[in-house]
Amino acid sequence: MDVDAPTTLERLKENPQDPFLKLVPEYDMILTYGGGEPVVEAYSALNARKCVPIYNAFDPQTHFPVPPDRRFDGTLGFVGNRLPDREARVREFFHKTAELLPEKSFLLAGSGWNENSFLPKNVRQIGHLYTKDHNAFNSTPLAVLNVLREGMVRTGFSPATRVFEAAGAAACLITDRWKGIELFLEPETECLVAENGEEVAAILEKLSPEQARTIGQAARERVLAEHTYEHRGAQIETLLSNLKFSTKERTALS
Repeated sequence: MDVDAPTTLERLKENPQDPFLKLVPEYDMILTYGGGEPVVEAYSALNARKCVPIYNAFDPQTHFPVPPDRRFDGTLGFVGNRLPDREARVREFFHKTAELLPEKSFLLAGSGWNENSFLPKNVRQIGHLYTKDHNAFNSTPLAVLNVLREGMVRTGFSPATRVFEAAGAAACLITDRWKGIELFLEPETECLVAENGEEVAAILEKLSPEQARTIGQAARERVLAEHTYEHRGAQIETLLSNLKFSTKERTALS
């Protein structure tokens, strides 16, 4: 299972001597942590026998709507650790939005941001967000933000686990644009999509609590119907069953 296919494929492209290159054709099947057709095509070009993306999902028993928690009151919440290939996009989609809307309040959760002295004054840092607080964080602000890492945006079809966890809690999700989002949530009805910080700010200025609740509920219904871990488990069981059958066929013919 390749848990970071965009990074793996970039590494193989940059280093033709990478030992993993010789191993790719040896696997009966390579499962990837998302990536869609771009990842499948890239692995096929490396002579992989079969490549199948297994997307993120959520557990309905763990992530669900809860009453608002005053600790997380605000207009927009974002949770994500500070990483080199994410920071520039967070500055664009989150920091800039806060700067454009000084009268609104913003919540920033995740590790590493306490070293950032350039946060707008209307941003409240929460630090590490424990799992027990995820539902309250997603259920309380008017909307929550998703920002993908650079490599995941370039590849597309790579929603983070938090996308499904937020939707499972019926949060109104605003996400940066990336190829393949319609496979998971329908823009405008199940999530809101922005190209940059200016568009996030424009969305928030028009977004009413009623609209946010409607979008959040639609997102929850979608992920319950298609994107739980039970769905992913059934997919893997089918793949392995078919693989076992095809392996027996190859053995019989050899």
